[in-house]
Amino acid sequence: MEKFEKITGIAAPMPLVNIDTDMIIPKNFLKTIKRSGLGVNLFDEMRYDDDRNEIPDFVLNKPQYREAQVIVAGDNFGCGSSREHAPWALADFGIKCIISTSFADIFYNNSFKNGILPIVMPQEVVDVLMSDAEKGANARMTVDLEAQTVTTSDGQEFPFEVDAFKKHCLLEGLDDIGLTMANVKDIDAYETKMEQERPWV
Repeated sequence: MEKFEKITGIAAPMPLVNIDTDMIIPKNFLKTIKRSGLGVNLFDEMRYDDDRNEIPDFVLNKPQYREAQVIVAGDNFGCGSSREHAPWALADFGIKCIISTSFADIFYNNSFKNGILPIVMPQEVVDVLMSDAEKGANARMTVDLEAQTVTTSDGQEFPFEVDAFKKHCLLEGLDDIGLTMANVKDIDAYETKMEQERPWV
């Protein structure tokens, strides 16, 4: 997993509330177990018409937001089923941070495990960030995980809270496998000890 330290990039405004995981990645794309390749199907039913042509009005199809790294969203982002494909698709598209007033718990935790920083902000702050995102590609938002701040294109800075352990994992690029491998010496020592003490197991 890539480390997340600080990004400065385009933020896409998505003021819809209750954006669920089926909207993020529809169920017909859940057959794969690969984390890559799902970005093209992110928000598939909102991005494409029945003939697979892009819908021009959808925010991520607009030229100024095609390289977005941040989404500023409405309340209750990531609700619905617990599919991990949702953060996979977001990460594959290039989204590194989502800002909302609230997230569904399972999606929130899955995001950290896939290198995405979900930030909870009060409604009045999200409103300011949404307005900044609506300025388009010339308005670059900065998200600094170490400092725990989000800074708008005109310099307004807002602090945010994040769990210390989740912050550590993102800063170090540690997913569940990475956390396990960090203790591989202790695991090997324990296995060796058990082989000696209980060779019949």
